[in-house]
Amino acid sequence: MLKEKILDLEGKHVAIVAMGMSQIDFHLSQLHSKKFDEVWVINAMIGVVKKADRAFILDPMSRFFDTDEAASMTQMMREELPQIDYPIYSCELDVRVPALEEYPIQSVIEETSCAYLNNTVAYAIAFAYWNNVGAISMFGTDFTYNNNAHFAEMGRACCEYWLGKCMENNIDVSVAVRSNLLDANVDMKDKLYGYHRLNDPVVSYLKDGELSVCNYSEIIQEKMIPHGIIGRENPKEWIIDERSNGSTPPEPSVP
Repeated sequence: MLKEKILDLEGKHVAIVAMGMSQIDFHLSQLHSKKFDEVWVINAMIGVVKKADRAFILDPMSRFFDTDEAASMTQMMREELPQIDYPIYSCELDVRVPALEEYPIQSVIEETSCAYLNNTVAYAIAFAYWNNVGAISMFGTDFTYNNNAHFAEMGRACCEYWLGKCMENNIDVSVAVRSNLLDANVDMKDKLYGYHRLNDPVVSYLKDGELSVCNYSEIIQEKMIPHGIIGRENPKEWIIDERSNGSTPPEPSVP
C-alpha cells in the first residue's frame, strides 16, 4: 500500500474525468490541445480515456469479474482492467488486475483529519489534496441534471466538501461548464440566491484571476464575446456567454 506522498505530484495540474455528461468538455479540451500534467480517470472511463495516468476504482474487482452488478459496463471492464498499465487505486488487490494498488486510506484519513469519503470521485479529490497538487480540473462529475429534477446521484456534497478543502489549501479548482458541480452550469444571474430575483441581479465573475462582485448591468458590456455559428459569415451580434461567466474565449475566425 502506498503510504508516502508522491512528490512529483506537488504543484501539478490534474484533470479528474468521471462518467457524467460533462466529460465531453474534457474531450473537447483535448481536441483544442489543452494539456494537463496528469489525467486521472474514474471507474469505466478506463475504457474511454486511453492516455490516462492513474485510475480510481474503489469497488473490489470481484464486482466486475464475479458479478454482473456493473450491468452493461461489465464486459468492457473485464476486458480493459487486466490490460491497464498505470496505477489503479482500489480497496484491495486482485491478481486478475496487475495494475492495482491499494488506496492509501490510512494516510489520507489521518493526515487530512477527514473520513468523509462516500464515492469514488471524492477519493480522487482527497488523493489530489493529500499530494498537494497545484490545480484540479473536474470533468464528468455530474450528480444532478437540469432536465430531471427528480433524479440525483449520491456524492455531490462530499465532492464539493473536498473541493472546498482544496481551495482553502490554495489549490486552483475548475469545473466543466456543463457540470452542476459547484453550480458551474448555473446561469451567472441565478448563482447568488435572493439577488437573482432583482431586476438587475448581483453577480460574481472572474476578473484578472480574482472573484469580483457587481450588478449584472455593469459587466454585460465589458464582458461581451462573439457567440454564434462560425461559417461563411462572422456573427453579427455580440452577447455574453453566461454559462462560463464570460470566461470562454471566442472561436477563431475562419480564413
